[in-house]
Amino acid sequence: MHYVMIGNSIASTACIEAIRTIDTEGPITVIGEENHPCYSRPLISYLLQGKTDEARLAYRAAAFYEENSVTVLQGIRATSIDKEKKTVLLDSEAVLAYDKLLLATGSSPFIPPIKGLEEVKNCFTFLALDEAKRLQAHLRKESRVLILGAGLIGLKCAEAIIDKVHSVSVVDLAPRVLMSVLDDAASEQVRKHLQEQGLRFFLGDSIRECTANEALLQSGSVIGFDLLVIAVGVKPNIQLAKEAGLDVNRGILVDEGGRTSDADVFAAGDCTEGPEMISGQKAVLALLPNAYLQGETAGTNMAGGEASFDRAVAMNALSLMGLHLITVGRYEGTSHLIACQEGYKRLFVKDNHLVGCILIGEACKRAGIYTAMIRNRVELDSLDFTLICEEPLLMAFAKNVRQLHLGGPV
Repeated sequence: MHYVMIGNSIASTACIEAIRTIDTEGPITVIGEENHPCYSRPLISYLLQGKTDEARLAYRAAAFYEENSVTVLQGIRATSIDKEKKTVLLDSEAVLAYDKLLLATGSSPFIPPIKGLEEVKNCFTFLALDEAKRLQAHLRKESRVLILGAGLIGLKCAEAIIDKVHSVSVVDLAPRVLMSVLDDAASEQVRKHLQEQGLRFFLGDSIRECTANEALLQSGSVIGFDLLVIAVGVKPNIQLAKEAGLDVNRGILVDEGGRTSDADVFAAGDCTEGPEMISGQKAVLALLPNAYLQGETAGTNMAGGEASFDRAVAMNALSLMGLHLITVGRYEGTSHLIACQEGYKRLFVKDNHLVGCILIGEACKRAGIYTAMIRNRVELDSLDFTLICEEPLLMAFAKNVRQLHLGGPV
């Protein structure tokens, strides 16, 4: 059995590990466009801050591929898939035959059409290691940096560079920061905190036109810059799958086992659109934990085992300039806003289940209990919900619930 994986990612790493628990001998070939072993993308901001180095970015030890008998083709791109012949064509014109194929092609930065953007010499994205290193090489104490995008990627970039440059300005068409993951009140709290750290925001605005060192906004404001970072979002890499005739929507469509519309082709990670546990609908959830669990599930099934991943849920946990925030699930149903001295807590309840939460600052303490409640669909009438709203303590749960869902003492 020859396993081929397109994309040297978190998902393919998990797939390798799962395959090797079942099949210790079948050859595995991984095709990776980047000239790096698999690394943790969320850590690239810490690289620029000097809190980590390239060696520590690696997702597994250097010996991982050799120990698992994996052939890695670095700096190589897959250009097409032939489902009938079960082959992958590479940009080197080599052809790889497969028995089982994993698509872990990830996502790419979305670059909006901006007049004059081609005139900007120092323009960057912030999704891949090489781009982050290229940005790092251009940072100067006198640099004026303009970031287009006040989402997760843009704000992590701002955090990474703000103490290394003269100024950082952030422009976003949305009226508030982290529009896709926070409500109005939480967003305002985060914006004020970041502004106090020196960030300058232009919200509800967009770049109409660029010259080499200036951005003209729709509002008429003009922002001078030396470096421009585009961080307005990502798009799943579905082109290979689409051209191969696989079913796609926003992402490559997969079931709970990671299967695509072809029995011998699987997909996992940011490129996929699979079942979301709360709504039951398919969604793109470009998150590292989901990518790993999807890859693990796909690898088990590729090797002849049986596995399913039906706990995919939107989740973000990060720190921005010392302010911690966690968001989980969906913001629907009945809202419960709990007063916090330093922070913010809002819980969402629907059909006797906790389905979502927004936590900032001190409210992030023991957030794992809320996450477990959402993922495990804990019935709220089985616990003291008033207590759990105020303080997520195990004592709020019945003994059998603690043991079954939360791993707590009985």
